[in-house]
Amino acid sequence: MSVDPPREGAGCGRLRRVSALTWITTGSLAAWAWLLLGQGFFWRTDVRLPDRMPPGEWPAVAVVVPARDEAGVLPSSLPSLLAQDYPGPARIFLVDDGSTDGTGELARALAREAGGLPLTVDSPGEPPPGWTGKLWAVRHGMALARARTDAEYLLLTDADIAHAPDSLRRLVSVARSDGLDLVSLMARLRVTTFWERLVVPAFVYFFAQLYPFRWINRPGGRTAAAAGGCVLLRREAAERAGVPDSIRQAVIDDVSLARAVRRTGGRIWLGLADRVDSVRPYPGLGPLWRMVARSAYAQLRHNPLLLLGTVAGMVVIYLAPPVAVVAGALTGDVVPLLTGAAAWAVMTGTYLPMLRYYRQPVALAPLLPCTALLYLLMTVDSAARHYRGRGAAWKGRTYARPEAAP
Repeated sequence: MSVDPPREGAGCGRLRRVSALTWITTGSLAAWAWLLLGQGFFWRTDVRLPDRMPPGEWPAVAVVVPARDEAGVLPSSLPSLLAQDYPGPARIFLVDDGSTDGTGELARALAREAGGLPLTVDSPGEPPPGWTGKLWAVRHGMALARARTDAEYLLLTDADIAHAPDSLRRLVSVARSDGLDLVSLMARLRVTTFWERLVVPAFVYFFAQLYPFRWINRPGGRTAAAAGGCVLLRREAAERAGVPDSIRQAVIDDVSLARAVRRTGGRIWLGLADRVDSVRPYPGLGPLWRMVARSAYAQLRHNPLLLLGTVAGMVVIYLAPPVAVVAGALTGDVVPLLTGAAAWAVMTGTYLPMLRYYRQPVALAPLLPCTALLYLLMTVDSAARHYRGRGAAWKGRTYARPEAAP
C-alpha cells in the first residue's frame, strides 16, 4: 500500500497568502507607529485659540460672507455675526452669489430685525470663466471692503457658520499679539444624525492627518492650510499674496489661500474651534458624500498615480488590520492576528480624542475602518466624476477641469 506525499502546492499557496497578510499588517503597524509619533501629533485636539491681551487700539475689520442659496441656514448664523461684541469698527458684507431662494432679501430682513453691526448685501453676477463662484464672491466682498472701509483685517466666513459673541474680538487679539497674517479656526461641524456621527469627526481627523496643526503653526514651516469657514486675514497679506485672484480656480480654496499667504512670507495659524460652529445639516449619506467627492480628487491634484497610491495606502493602513484580525482568527494564524489587532488598537486610540471633541460615544472609534472605506469610495467616485466632466459640482455649478479652463 502506497501513501501519497502531502501536496505541496496548496500548503505553499496558503503559506504565501498568510505571509503576504503578515507583511501587510506589519507594514500597517509600522505606519501607525509613525502616524502616532511622527506626524505632528495630528490626533491630539489641544490646538485651540489661545487667550491674548487685547490690543491698545482695535483695528477696523470687514466681514465678508459669500452666500449662495443659504436661506435655510442664515437665520441660525447671520444673527451671530450681527451681534459680535467687537470694540472697534466692523462692517459685514454679504455677497449674494446668484441665489434663487431669497438669500439676499432674508439677510436684509434679519439685519433689520436684529440690529447690531451694519450689513451690506450685494451681488457680483455670474463668475467669469476660470473662477469658482465662492472666490468670485469673495473677490467682490473684498473690493467692497476696500472701497467702503479702511479695514486692516478681513474675516472670511461661510454663511453656515455661527460665531460666539466674542469670536471676532479673540481672533483679532491673537492676530495682533502674535503677529499673524492669517488666523483660522476649524469650525465644529454639526453631528446629530447617524451618518453625521459616522462621517463628520473622521472628516476633521483625516484633514488634521494631512495637515497637522502643529506643523502649520510653526514659524517658517512648510505645511500650510486653513479652514474656509473662519479665516481672519490681514488685508496687507492678502494684497501681497494677490488673493483671491492668484487662486481664482481653486476648488479647495482654504488650503490654497493659506499656501499663497505663506509663500509670500506670511505667518499663519490654524486650530480647532470652541465656539465657532457650522449649522449646516447633513441629514443623510448623500449630502455628505457629495461634500467629500466634490474636492477629494482635486486634493490629489487630479493625478491618477496619486489616486492609486492613496487607494493602496488607505487599504494597507485602515482596512488591512481588521481583515487580518478576522483572517487570523479563522485560520488560527497568530502573527497577522496580533499585528492586525495592534494596528487596529493604535488606530482606535488616535481617533478617540476627536470623538471626545465632538462629544460622541467612544464606541464609534473601532468603526474608523468602516468610515475610511466610505472615504475611499468617495475619493474614487470623485475621480470618476472628474473624468466624466462633473468633478467639482456644487449648488448647480460644475467647474471645468483645471487643464480645460481659460
